[in-house]
Amino acid sequence: MPPGDPTLQDATDTELIARWQRGDERAATSLVERHATAVGRYVSSLGLRAGVEDVVQDAFVRAFGSLESFRGESAFRTWLFTIARRLVADLRRSRKRGREDTEVQEGDAATEFDALDDVIAGESQRRMQQALTRLTPTQREVFVLRVNDGMSYKEIADVVGTTEGAARVHYHNALRQMKETLNV
Repeated sequence: MPPGDPTLQDATDTELIARWQRGDERAATSLVERHATAVGRYVSSLGLRAGVEDVVQDAFVRAFGSLESFRGESAFRTWLFTIARRLVADLRRSRKRGREDTEVQEGDAATEFDALDDVIAGESQRRMQQALTRLTPTQREVFVLRVNDGMSYKEIADVVGTTEGAARVHYHNALRQMKETLNV
């Protein structure tokens, strides 16, 4: 996004989608810049170690290729997370069929702490990682979407494929478990 183009910076995702559909390539670039990092974090939190960038790229390719089917009932970011989630599931299935088996392991949750100094950050990250491993895969996924990406329960339910109430319960249980593990 050119630094001097406030129309792209201030545009909503819906406005950028409309601009891209009218042929403005900069709008697509703006959408990628706006959401790629969050989608990558989410894909990593699902336990994928190799190929995160490929999944993120594929998610955007699929999204742009099927924008006409995007009804706008959820946020564009939520739709991207849903596409990425399906791509990770597809990748796991294909690996199980003939190549390597990449099931989510208890230690596969990704966390990121940049604000703390190195010593405290390392210890905090170790403790958080340990606490995350005690969560079920669904609790971990819901917790990461809520805490790292700030998604609403409705958005989380759309991504995970559950109800809003179930997403709330998973988050509540994950938060309780995290507090118990961290002795907060």
